[in-house]
Amino acid sequence: MAQPRILSGVQPTGNLHLGNYLGAIRNWVNLQADHECFLFMADLHAITVPHDPAELANNVRKVAATYLACGIDPKVSTVFVQSHLSAHSELAWLFNCITPLNWLERMIQFKEKAIKQGENVSIGLQGYPVLQAADILLYEPDFVPVGEDQKQHLELTRDIASRLNHLFGPKGKKAKKEAPPILKVPEPLIQKAGARVMSLTDGTKKMSKSDPSELSRIDLTDGPDLIKKKIKKCKTDPERGLVFDNPERPECNNLLNLYMLLSGKDKDSVAAECADMGWGQFKPLLTDTLVEALTPIREKHDALMADTAYLDEVLRDGRDRADALASVTLQKVKDTMGFMKPL
Repeated sequence: MAQPRILSGVQPTGNLHLGNYLGAIRNWVNLQADHECFLFMADLHAITVPHDPAELANNVRKVAATYLACGIDPKVSTVFVQSHLSAHSELAWLFNCITPLNWLERMIQFKEKAIKQGENVSIGLQGYPVLQAADILLYEPDFVPVGEDQKQHLELTRDIASRLNHLFGPKGKKAKKEAPPILKVPEPLIQKAGARVMSLTDGTKKMSKSDPSELSRIDLTDGPDLIKKKIKKCKTDPERGLVFDNPERPECNNLLNLYMLLSGKDKDSVAAECADMGWGQFKPLLTDTLVEALTPIREKHDALMADTAYLDEVLRDGRDRADALASVTLQKVKDTMGFMKPL
C-alpha cells in the first residue's frame, strides 16, 4: 500500500528557531519513516512582507540546510523551493477566481498582520491563504501537519477544494458516486507535544522569527555562549518550585516544556525533578540540555552551508520530484475548468 502523503513548509525569513524545530521539523523527521513527505521553502510567501532581495536566496539555502541538519533525509523526503515550480502561482490564480472575497476578509492572521503593516499592506498578504491552498492541493496530501494557529488556513484550503469539486466536478448523485472528486480534501495532522513553543521574553506569546528581540527565541544555529546568555536573561517569576500548567506562571510552563522535550524525559519525571528547584538551579540545567541538543544541528548546518553544490543538487532533485505531481494536478484542474490545452 502507498504511504500516506503529507506536505508542509516554512518561510525562509531568517534563522529557524526552537519553535520551528519542536513544533514542526522534528515531527517531520519522525513522520518520514512511514509517510511520503513533501517539504518546501515558502519563498513566495516570504515576500508578502518587506524583504531584502540580497538575502532571500541565501535564506532559502539556510532553511534547506536546517531541514537536513535536523534529520530530514532528501533521499526519502522531497525537499524543494516553492518558487521553482510555477504551478504554485498558476494554481493560486485559478483558486483566486473561485474564492469569495469574504472568506479572506475573515482570516484572523491577515487582520493581525495588516494592522502592523498599515497602509503598506499588500494584496499578496490578503491572498496568502489562497496561495497556501495551492501549495497544499497541488500535491493532494492525505494530511497537513499544522499548529493551532494554522487551523483556519487549512479549513480555507478544504473549503476551496470542496468548492472547486462542487463547481466543476460531476453533477448528480450517481455521477458523483461513480467519479472521484477533482481534488482530494486533506485532513489536519495536529501533534500536541511541542506544538506551541512560547517566547522567552513573554510566555503568553508564541516564539516568532518576526519578534524584534533576539532574546525572545533560541535559533537552531545559536552557539553555547549565546544560548547561555538568552536563558540567563529569559523572563521568569519570583516563585521557588517549578510546576507545569499553572496559568499564572506561563514562563515556568514554557521552560519546563522545553526541558522535557529536549531531554527526552516524560512530564511526570520532569515535574518531580524540578518541583523544589529555584531558577538558579534550573537555568543552567536547561542551558546544558539546549546546548547538547542543538550543537549537532548547528555543526551539520554549517557544514552543509559550506557545500552549496550539494544543497543545490538536493533542491534540483526535489524540484523534479515535486513537479512530477504538481504538473499533473494543475493540468487536471485546468481541464475541469475548461482551459484549452497548449497547441
